[in-house]
Amino acid sequence: MPDFLTFGEIMLRLKTLGHERFFQSPSFEATFGGGEANVAVALCNYGLDAAFVSALPDNDIGESAVRELRSFGVDTRHIRRSGDRVGIYYLETGANQRPSKVVYDRANSSIAECKPGDFDWAKIFDGAKWLHITGITPALTQNSADLSLECVREAKNAGVTVSCDFNYRGKLWKYGKSAPEVMTELVKYVDVGIANEEDCQKSLGVTVDVEVESGELDTAKYEALSAKVLELYPNMSAIAITLRESKSADHNGWSACLRDKDGFKLSRRYDMTDIVDRVGGGDSFASALIYGLNAYTDRQQSLEFAVAASCLKHSILGDFNRVSVSEVEKLMSGDGSGRVQR
Repeated sequence: MPDFLTFGEIMLRLKTLGHERFFQSPSFEATFGGGEANVAVALCNYGLDAAFVSALPDNDIGESAVRELRSFGVDTRHIRRSGDRVGIYYLETGANQRPSKVVYDRANSSIAECKPGDFDWAKIFDGAKWLHITGITPALTQNSADLSLECVREAKNAGVTVSCDFNYRGKLWKYGKSAPEVMTELVKYVDVGIANEEDCQKSLGVTVDVEVESGELDTAKYEALSAKVLELYPNMSAIAITLRESKSADHNGWSACLRDKDGFKLSRRYDMTDIVDRVGGGDSFASALIYGLNAYTDRQQSLEFAVAASCLKHSILGDFNRVSVSEVEKLMSGDGSGRVQR
């Protein structure tokens, strides 16, 4: 079994052409994506053995999603073939002051219909060392929340390190539970937490009066926020928070911080102009952080790798971060000129 596992949903991604509005022309770009699948793909791109655990229907669309994952080297043996439909999300890419929009069509998808007991966790976690999960799957249904909790409990029982991106998706929490009601229990089993500016607040209910919409950052507040998370969840060895300064849809400042037992670390800041696709940026950070924590002994270097990798993702169309370790390390070294390589 591969060392690294991710659990969640892969979806059909239908994106408008270029920067068009929905149905401005009668065409969509059809690809696949989804937080946990994105992480598995990136880990394989970095040379690690990764598997994706999920459920997909036994039809041509489900098979196409499986083939796409396999093309990157992702192990798909633990994708359950059940249910009738692949979840879909529609993406309209914004520009300048017009933000991007996402519309979900995920009701009754295969993974949303799964429940505790549907996966053989003892077999899945045999020989594994790392599990990555997000706050997206628990937002789908009560069964999905229960299944996600079962997943992390069984991972800890098997001695597997658990990372979780707290990913708050307000459009998904519709089945009667709030995000903190579910996530505060799940995070008790998490070793490495990952979040953006608002996830700690809206997924966990942890606040320190951090402003998330002004486009400006006060790193002292993030020092306090990360300290509070580790205080509330002493089982967590580290918490990483991405810091996005949104000047416009095309122009963002990008950096991150990490707190562990050795204190607070802040990364280099990248000024990203002419962003190509920011969807999947958080997943690219999570996957690169997982790689960095396992490849480097210096956690500052791990953080820098994650920020550089996710910076590069903003230049790539699609959910998946199609970069190599050498490309990320080149940017880490200070070569961000974009000069043609001949």
